[in-house]
Amino acid sequence: MTSLSAGALQGLKVIDVSRILGGPYCGQILGDHGADVLKVEPPQGDDTRTWGPPFLNGVASYYLGLNRNKRGMRLDLSREDGRATLLELLSDADVLLENFKTGTLEKWGLGYEALSERFPRLIHCRVSGFGADGPLGGLPGYDAAIQAMSGIMSVNGDAGGEPLRVGLPVVDMVTGLNAVIGILLALNERERSGKGQFVEAALYDSGLSLLHPHAANWFLNGKTPVRTGNAHPNIYPYDSFPTRTSAIYLAVGNDRQFQILCKVLGEPSLAFEPEFRDAGSRSSNREALRGRLAALLMQFDGESLTGQLMNEGVPCAPVLDVKDALEHPHTAHRELIVSMPNGYKGLGSPIKLSRTPATYRLPPPDESGS
Repeated sequence: MTSLSAGALQGLKVIDVSRILGGPYCGQILGDHGADVLKVEPPQGDDTRTWGPPFLNGVASYYLGLNRNKRGMRLDLSREDGRATLLELLSDADVLLENFKTGTLEKWGLGYEALSERFPRLIHCRVSGFGADGPLGGLPGYDAAIQAMSGIMSVNGDAGGEPLRVGLPVVDMVTGLNAVIGILLALNERERSGKGQFVEAALYDSGLSLLHPHAANWFLNGKTPVRTGNAHPNIYPYDSFPTRTSAIYLAVGNDRQFQILCKVLGEPSLAFEPEFRDAGSRSSNREALRGRLAALLMQFDGESLTGQLMNEGVPCAPVLDVKDALEHPHTAHRELIVSMPNGYKGLGSPIKLSRTPATYRLPPPDESGS
């Protein structure tokens, strides 16, 4: 565990009444960096407590991965006494984090307009599917559905194959990050104005924001992007390749890197052939280039080759599974795995601060919510 230095957000009080992924992930990031986060769950608990196996002491891994560094309690906000308790908690809070369906908190007298009048410094952050208004306003949204609707699935998968969901809840997690950014922006502005504001991070917005470079390409050429498997739509060789021993990924972004690659592979003249001489030519002639490179790469040991190429300045990597990635020595060096005495293990914060690093003080609230 990291030493218990004061976090960058020490003194910030967050009431987290969000559930599932985007909101809780936002709250965990704030908690990792020193905020006092109180997770308020409904009487039955956050749905993700049951999203397993595996389980630790009756709580699913899905929940455990999103809710450390939070104190816990349960409230029934559909009841008047539950709402009264929430208002008491908000009396000295800086941030309310929630992802209720549009209109629910408003029906209970807990919407932004009512709360901002009572607590003018409060930053009210809502994670939603589509935002509150517009053609899809107020409708529910889950990660996979947004991946489908935002165009992400259309550019993910093998060339000529079916659209494919990214194997991670990438939209939910980016929405959580956008919620963190929005909260920090609002806190910074509050230093000048003394006033809180409403922050909304919508899954639909976040999904569309991930479409680079596909959106940029479409804006320029009007061609609907297609699936290219592991290959980059604009750059080549930016693709996975087999070697004699294992799969590797080459991420060659400029002429110098390509020249080094060809030299290491024993065919330096390849880099100066007219059809491969510059980035545009390599991208336009990618099928021919892939065939040339594939034949050369099959002569090499993948692990040794990626080590040599990286040391010579060519971005590349072995293709690892989750187990190998988590057990890699650099993962430990970067302090990216957190362990706690109760058996909890999780991914550490990727945000590194020199004086006020993330700290890991509390395991996720237990089955009772505390």
